[in-house]
Amino acid sequence: MLYSLGPALLSGGLVGFSLGLIGGGGSILATPLLLYVVGVAQPHIAIGTSALAVSVNAFANLVGHARSGNVRWRCAIVFAAVGTLGALAGSTLGKLVDGQRLLFLFGLLMLVVGALMLRPRREAAAPERPANLHTCLVTAAIAFVAGIASGFFGIGGGFLIVPALILATGMPMINAIGSSLLAVGSFGLATALNYAASGLVDWPIAFEFIAGGVIGGILGMLLANRLSSGKNTLNRIFAGLIFVVAAYVLYRSAGAFLH
Repeated sequence: MLYSLGPALLSGGLVGFSLGLIGGGGSILATPLLLYVVGVAQPHIAIGTSALAVSVNAFANLVGHARSGNVRWRCAIVFAAVGTLGALAGSTLGKLVDGQRLLFLFGLLMLVVGALMLRPRREAAAPERPANLHTCLVTAAIAFVAGIASGFFGIGGGFLIVPALILATGMPMINAIGSSLLAVGSFGLATALNYAASGLVDWPIAFEFIAGGVIGGILGMLLANRLSSGKNTLNRIFAGLIFVVAAYVLYRSAGAFLH
């Protein structure tokens, strides 16, 4: 089925711009944009396509953080490897759920993401723990749960992964953000491949969405450098946008639970 590619480019640009500007939460908008702006008819195709776009954007951002020394590779690899197994399990389960029911649950998740974005980010109070066997086991357990959620909803899951890494390892916020990108990319890729195996990825739309995301991400980062003192205000505004979109998603998909 063919869709107009212009809205896909613009929608991808909006997601990339938000990620570059405030550093998280933007990917939660990918699926609603694909459904209600681009015009993708099937929720599962929107989820599979957005998972691929989120994966590519995460890997692209990982390069910059790696060059800056922000990635704790041992913990990042353990988290990504174990969490990817969870993402495969979660995405397999997600494909079995009715599309409209899945969207309703997605809308509820958006409310949670919006609420979390209103909370200020804080550095870990405890000192960073050594990357020993105990730390890796705790990291692996948390990663599996985060991977299931990421795969089930077809999201990047950065809002889950960053606090999970801090909880498991005590690493500073900037390292948790950098390290999370390996997991976000891996989870998204696993989910996208699982959906693609069932023919649930629209490749032209995905590439258009990714291209828009790259351009939007660059613009977002440039603006973020100028508005660094106003990040909290930007977070509140974006959280408000997520609440509005969540309400619309819940309104459109509520019928699946009423019939």
